[in-house]
Amino acid sequence: MKLTFYGHASFLLETQGQRVLFDPFISPNPLAASIDVDAIETDLILVSHGHQDHVVDVESIAKRNGCKVIANFEVASWFGEKGLETMPMNHGGTWHTPAGAVKMVNAVHSSVLPDGTYGGNPGGFVITNDEGCVYYAGDTALTMDMKLIGMQHKVDVAILPIGDVFTMGIDDAILAADFVGCDTVIGMHFNTFPPIEVDAEAAKAKFAEAGKTLILMDIGSSWER
Repeated sequence: MKLTFYGHASFLLETQGQRVLFDPFISPNPLAASIDVDAIETDLILVSHGHQDHVVDVESIAKRNGCKVIANFEVASWFGEKGLETMPMNHGGTWHTPAGAVKMVNAVHSSVLPDGTYGGNPGGFVITNDEGCVYYAGDTALTMDMKLIGMQHKVDVAILPIGDVFTMGIDDAILAADFVGCDTVIGMHFNTFPPIEVDAEAAKAKFAEAGKTLILMDIGSSWER
């Protein structure tokens, strides 16, 4: 498995010969100016919820790649009206793809699409295949539902928000890692805007004290396991 970070909460997962893009918010993000959004190739796009900072580049990337968009029913319907091929899901459901089994799990957040359309309930995704298991939490608070993920899956890497204010922060992300039973965490949803800036070294130290590894990737860099 290989993960490439495109900034904020956007990652490209390469696994089983497939490319899965999460929550593309790239073109408006000045921190991601080095990323050519028009050069991104993907086989599937997963959208956790409807906020602009997670969906803004979905339409252009999906149309150029001719790929399917997986999201909750409301977000999938919104993109469907724009002519995109979609697969609507809801919490607890699993859809089997060439990249592996994709299960939509709970997230505690809000969701509205850029034009004010109701965005349904936010979620996260667990992707499982022969290469491993990745938990992409989306924007969320700490929730006891995360324990169910640890009970049902052997999570190899958890992609968790750490920026606080709009999502859980460092301390709650450490608990979230405990709940899902994973010691390797990749941080997301941090440093894009002033309210969610973090002290990277202090955050890594806190995770280390808890016996876990926090990976904070540079935009454009990749991580493999």
